[in-house]
Amino acid sequence: MTETSTAQPSLGELEQRAAAHRDRPAYGHDALIACDRLVRIFTTDGVEVQALQGLDLLVREGELMALVGASGSGKSTLMNILAGLDVPTAGAARVAGRDLLAMDARARLRYRREVVGFVWQQTARNLLPYLTAAQNVALPVQLAGGWGGGGRERRRRTAERARELLAMLGVADCADRKPRQLSGGQQQRVAIAVALANDPAVLLADEPTGELDSSTGEQVFAAFRRANEELGTTIVIVTHDQAVAREVRRTVAIRDGRTSSEVLRRTEVDEAGQESLVSREYAMLDRAGRLQLPAEYTAALGMEHRVALELEEDHIGVWPDDRSA
Repeated sequence: MTETSTAQPSLGELEQRAAAHRDRPAYGHDALIACDRLVRIFTTDGVEVQALQGLDLLVREGELMALVGASGSGKSTLMNILAGLDVPTAGAARVAGRDLLAMDARARLRYRREVVGFVWQQTARNLLPYLTAAQNVALPVQLAGGWGGGGRERRRRTAERARELLAMLGVADCADRKPRQLSGGQQQRVAIAVALANDPAVLLADEPTGELDSSTGEQVFAAFRRANEELGTTIVIVTHDQAVAREVRRTVAIRDGRTSSEVLRRTEVDEAGQESLVSREYAMLDRAGRLQLPAEYTAALGMEHRVALELEEDHIGVWPDDRSA
């Protein structure tokens, strides 16, 4: 019997590896939103349900992106966590430098007032019915202390800020109307102005066009795009609306509590100077090395339980397990 020996790394090599690991930037260090192996478990009647199962997500500052997924996939749970309305069970989540797992109740309230804006699907949830549109927009600013100066100057600047936002989103003529006097699309655009009132780092929207017809939905999405382009606000939209999902440069799909795939879109110019939008879909490789293959791919090749892998020079081959049962 022949003994085989494996060379052990020297102390110097081990120290070099440790130093390289320490010097490596933290995951998501340059992202505005960084979710690292995020887990959220709900317990109902003694039964545990994992809404998020180690989800990873990075969002860069200034992005306008969409999250899509079937009902129960975990996308609304993720939005509630990012909005400071829910607390993850495990993992890490940071938004604009704030650690969402380390905040107490007071810090969480301040986070919701200063760092994130939120637009609900139900128009009635976004606006107070007894205030005008301008008063609704001014309210978050007033709760945060107003826009500088003394009492009268603060009120003047706050009212001016509210009307500027309404004008930017195309609803300046609604400033003195109450929500019941507005159409659904007008209500949602006013709601976007409310969410933007305190200059949040991130604007989150949960199915904001879900109750609107396609034409009105386009107007609401145009308001999001204007806010992104003119204010530089990072915007994340959860949507079932494929028209909305196709309008953004990046769409991330969530399946079974994890990010599963991502569509990136870019504009290309051909030799004749004609512009065209090019889309490409990618499978997401998470921090644990897991990859969710599209169901139609695995079904087409009869892949079940196991697959065979082979590492090539520039790619990994994936095949069905061809061994007999």
